[in-house]
Amino acid sequence: MSNTAVKSNLPVDQDIKPAWILSLICSVLMGVLSLVGLLFADSIYKSEVQIQSYYTNDIVNFIVGLPILLVSMWLTNRGKLAGLLLWPGALLYVIYNYTAYALGRPYDIFTLTYLGIILISAFSFYDLIRRIDTNSVKEQLSGAVAEKLAGWFLLIFGLLFLLRAANILVGARVNQAVLPPTEIGVSIADIIISILGIFGGILLIRSKPLGYTTGLGLLFAASMLFVGLIIVLVIQPALTAAPFSPFDIIVVAVMGLFFSIPFILFLRGTIRADRH
Repeated sequence: MSNTAVKSNLPVDQDIKPAWILSLICSVLMGVLSLVGLLFADSIYKSEVQIQSYYTNDIVNFIVGLPILLVSMWLTNRGKLAGLLLWPGALLYVIYNYTAYALGRPYDIFTLTYLGIILISAFSFYDLIRRIDTNSVKEQLSGAVAEKLAGWFLLIFGLLFLLRAANILVGARVNQAVLPPTEIGVSIADIIISILGIFGGILLIRSKPLGYTTGLGLLFAASMLFVGLIIVLVIQPALTAAPFSPFDIIVVAVMGLFFSIPFILFLRGTIRADRH
């Protein structure tokens, strides 16, 4: 992907090839780790709780996390604005999942790999965002993507999930309760993605260029996390000793459907703006 080709099709100030290479490395590591987790679950995951949490999540990473990263990169390579703005969201999805892995399992050689994926994804996210011409993105999307609605969704849901995760961690500390490492990992991952959502929502509400640049990705990451959670809740009982809970599936599905509204509106507006 040459610098000239990128600049002729996408609102970028510099060549985004470094982020593309880093994301490709990340996707390879994700694929390998997912397959290793699926083939050698009994050796890697030391308890039934870990198997319930991570074995099924390895499947989701392979069928959801990996494809959304590769597809967003492919769309970007084809000069699609939606691909460029979805790409950071796919990286956030990766960061969220592997934060839960890194903090929710006993420290071992795999922890270093998880941390490596997190660092590669985080730097790729940063490098990609800083190379995008945010003012140009705002010019294309302003008034076309229901930015206020998206901003308030990100802000409100970010605050709710931040309070929920903080309450779990602080409540356990106050009550001197011992949380499972898996729950600690997920709660910290929730805090990270919630804070980013809050800041992204504020930027969108205030019509800041960076808000338009990150808004679609943040909505995409949140929507895909809901999708991934639904898949986990459906397949867990078939693959592990976890009980089947229709109520949990319905609640998560309703929340995910509710959150998909601003995402679909933002995506549709981005696609239309890219055509003009």
